[in-house]
Amino acid sequence: MPELKAERESGSLRFRARFGVGSIRKWLRARGDLSFHRAESVPDGGTGLPERTPHRGEKPSGLPGAPSRTTTEEQLRRVTVGEPRRHDAPITLAEYDPRWPAQFSREERRIRKALGARALILEHVGSTSVPGLPAKPIIDILLVVANSADESAYVPALVAKGYVLRIREREWHEHRLLKNPGSTVNLHVFSAGSEEVSRMLRFRDMLRTYSATRELYARTKRELAKRTWKYVQNYADAKSKVVESILAASSGGRRRKSASVATGITDRG
Repeated sequence: MPELKAERESGSLRFRARFGVGSIRKWLRARGDLSFHRAESVPDGGTGLPERTPHRGEKPSGLPGAPSRTTTEEQLRRVTVGEPRRHDAPITLAEYDPRWPAQFSREERRIRKALGARALILEHVGSTSVPGLPAKPIIDILLVVANSADESAYVPALVAKGYVLRIREREWHEHRLLKNPGSTVNLHVFSAGSEEVSRMLRFRDMLRTYSATRELYARTKRELAKRTWKYVQNYADAKSKVVESILAASSGGRRRKSASVATGITDRG
């Protein structure tokens, strides 16, 4: 895709992203990765999920439960800023709260005020973004910046708003995770052009579109939430199989290769 430029109308700040700043949504839409319309209906009783065995060498995605095995404490310590927080309990899920979208909107305004044009994309993701889906009552937000590895370009401005950097994954899409005061928001940061951006949005849109798929995911979450988990990320790991099936369905069952070889610490509901 040709390199595109974007700039503030004031002319005081110009920046260039690897992929088009003003056209990222158009690009994702053209690839079929960002949907704003309801997909074709699924027959009664269907889930929209194809029967599929992952091809040899396929890597797990960084969506909830991305790793195909339990994330180790060593892995958590390697990417956590500070001490990993143990859970040692079941997961508490809340029924869908219609106030969650408004909570996202308020936080979106705070982030945009802090970052201005540096916030290329801000989207409500995770289970709290899907009406009817039970979730941990934490608002997950996807933030796309020009280069997530360049923390100096956005972290100080977010810290000034009370955010704290908790996860730094240099080997996995340069993912960063920040939490707000009270830990009611998980802010996931990726670079423009990262394949995880389209995967996260596609996963969310599948759950919003297909009721049977949403029910399958909700049932899986409820069953797993009853168990005791040392870390919340371990609960996310356990959802890997159903998440990958939903992603496979969203891409028409086509084979996808992932450049990821590291664990994605990205639990989202």
